[in-house]
Amino acid sequence: MQRAIRAVLWVVIAIQIVLAVAFAFQVQPAIELWPFSGRTPLTNIFIGSIFAAAAASTAWCLVLRSDRGLAGIAIDYITIFAPFAVISFAQVVGGNTDSSLHVAAFGVVSAVGALVGVRLLRWSLSRPWRDPRPTPRLVRGSFVVFIIALLLVSGLLIVQVPDILPWAITPELSTLIGCMFLGASAYFAFGVVDPRWENAGGQLAGFLAYDIVLIVPFIVRLPTIDPNLLPNLIVYTGVLIYSGLLATWYLAIDSRTRGRPPRDS
Repeated sequence: MQRAIRAVLWVVIAIQIVLAVAFAFQVQPAIELWPFSGRTPLTNIFIGSIFAAAAASTAWCLVLRSDRGLAGIAIDYITIFAPFAVISFAQVVGGNTDSSLHVAAFGVVSAVGALVGVRLLRWSLSRPWRDPRPTPRLVRGSFVVFIIALLLVSGLLIVQVPDILPWAITPELSTLIGCMFLGASAYFAFGVVDPRWENAGGQLAGFLAYDIVLIVPFIVRLPTIDPNLLPNLIVYTGVLIYSGLLATWYLAIDSRTRGRPPRDS
């Protein structure tokens, strides 16, 4: 059972990496899989960053053999995919879309993703923690700040308050992206409630991948952005820089947290 789950997750990671690259580089057949209109290139890059983050978090858990750490990823899946499914089916039933078949297929995939998340959550919570190291205080404190910010932003996006993100999005996309931020807040909340490095490492790995995909497009956009959206972009870019440095330090530099735990732990 354990080997089968790991094999399936590696396949999922491979698909997520392909989609991350395809969305980031605007590969048309891939980005057409997203059935909702009104996307700009930056929206596609953002979606690519979400795929990259999911792949990095899951890969970190598999490489470090942290089955329990997958619980946070499962919560993320449930929190994102369940609303996606509801929104998609509501649009089809209400006749509010010109591509009902495409949206319905997206809804089915989202529903399957939510069910996979439930199954993964039940399995991962039955597995023991392997790494005794705690989450560093700075990381845990940063997660609390991230959660507050994500909940605030996701709430505003879900109710379709305009000009929250530093690029133009439709009201429909606002709600969908808000659900993505809500899923991220749930993932970080899991890391705060159970503050183990085995938990936090995957979250930082995902954040680092997310940062890498977004940072260059954001910096390039700084000189040309609408002045009304400039403060949003500066704040967002600052968060990317801080979280990227935080993740790099604890994942790759700090001897207390990089790699596997000491043998005598």
